[in-house]
Amino acid sequence: MKRNKHLPLTETTFYILLALRQPSHGYVIMQTVEELSCGDVRIAAGTMYGAIENLLKLKWIKSVASEDKRRKVYQITSLGEEILTLEVGRLRQLSQLAEKLGL
Repeated sequence: MKRNKHLPLTETTFYILLALRQPSHGYVIMQTVEELSCGDVRIAAGTMYGAIENLLKLKWIKSVASEDKRRKVYQITSLGEEILTLEVGRLRQLSQLAEKLGL
């Protein structure tokens, strides 16, 4: 099977897509990523908004309606879910290989 050209995902992209399984705005995404990574990954505001723009262009996330007009809220799309699922499968394969080799 041919690998998707967008894989592997960067760690930041992986965490952002995970975080956006629930609609969120930028600051909440940053907090969620830090929480999910147990503090190992911290995203600066500039990085966050650059990543958001890139993910919007790829159609992996979309802007959704929000009651707070001051904040843009985003959510993962079905294409984004597909990419995230492919990446999780890729990581599982690597983990299984390492286990098979005694690591």
